[in-house]
Amino acid sequence: MSSMYQKLGIAPEVEAFCESVLENLKDRFQSIDSIAEYNQCKVIAAMQKERVDATCFAGSTGYGYNDAGRDTLERVYAACFETEAALVRPQITCGTHALAIALSANLLPGDELLAPAGKPYDTLEEVIGIRNSPCSLKEYGVSYRQVDLLEDGSFDYENIRKSIHKKTKMVTIQRSKGYQMRPTFSVEKIGQLISFIKEIKPDVICMVDNCYGEFVEKIEPSNVRADMIVGSLIKNPGGGLAPIGGYICGTQTCVDRCAYRLSAPGLGQEVGASLDVMRSLYQGFFLSPNVTAGALKGAIFAANVYEKLGFRVIPTSTESRHDIIQAVELGTAEGVIAFCEGIQAAAPVDSYVKPEPYAMPGYNCNVIMAAGAFIQGSSIELSADGPIRPPYSVYFQGGLTWYHAKFGIMMSLQKLYEKKLVELMR
Repeated sequence: MSSMYQKLGIAPEVEAFCESVLENLKDRFQSIDSIAEYNQCKVIAAMQKERVDATCFAGSTGYGYNDAGRDTLERVYAACFETEAALVRPQITCGTHALAIALSANLLPGDELLAPAGKPYDTLEEVIGIRNSPCSLKEYGVSYRQVDLLEDGSFDYENIRKSIHKKTKMVTIQRSKGYQMRPTFSVEKIGQLISFIKEIKPDVICMVDNCYGEFVEKIEPSNVRADMIVGSLIKNPGGGLAPIGGYICGTQTCVDRCAYRLSAPGLGQEVGASLDVMRSLYQGFFLSPNVTAGALKGAIFAANVYEKLGFRVIPTSTESRHDIIQAVELGTAEGVIAFCEGIQAAAPVDSYVKPEPYAMPGYNCNVIMAAGAFIQGSSIELSADGPIRPPYSVYFQGGLTWYHAKFGIMMSLQKLYEKKLVELMR
């Protein structure tokens, strides 16, 4: 392996440092494999329950009436996540789109949206109206209230209680950290928050942004009273095969409204051609627990490598994991750029490209993104990104196999080492 890694551009001292880190991770990796096995059985059980067969892989065109494969896939998602209904469509372009549908479908003028976990992900700011945008919730008369986390990253229950009133229609809880150096919430903690909120106002709709969290634990937020869980198929549940799409799983009432918002009132889930993507959506979902496990191992490896080098990492090298994202605070723009150059250089696609910070749509500062992916923007594949702003943190995720995730982290360290931004120690 040493000669192979050297051929790929990894210096012997970088490889030796990384291998020394791996020696202590066998037990952690065994635990991840156990969770993946449980979740693999969960997916198989859902597919068998809904009697998936080869005819489900046939596509449809036009209106998509009587698309049995599409309808069966939605029942598979609902069975796996234990919800009343599911909307799983290639017409949902990304996670932000799925969240925008869920929000706009279930909030009316005069309602208020509460974010009890602090500021949401950057691309939702214009959806909500925190940053003004045409067609935002704010423009349609939906107000917004936010309760920041406490200094230790926990929920501020006292101020959450004070913020819930008769106009509070929906609560949005972002499971993953987004571009913030805060903890990702476990499903257990999300459940405690939902129970607290529903004790105060039982009819409030609790929506969880589940992006990057699917199959990391044995249970999902839908198992702890979330009314909706929302995510992207080019993240965990697509298994790296889904070419596009998003999902919304939840109560029948909430999902029906989401379907009306996605298509049109009166049409809902009855329309929406699946074209030729159904096989990929099914097979990707089937592979997802194992692919997620590989990405999770990569995140733990990254935390241990960079923590040993003295960088602040969230989660830490020993903390429990609730999503696939690893944040590393590099402290300089040069460090973030070098890290991303390494991830890009480790890619099977576009490895020769050098990523540069750019004004990306939906963000309020330049962002650098490294992703040499088979599916454009698929962040279950090896990728890293970050805003070019203090504290200059990079967010690493993905890897369709553990071995690719490992190589990506080694190459990120290689680039930092070449630019003398790190000193290796054993």
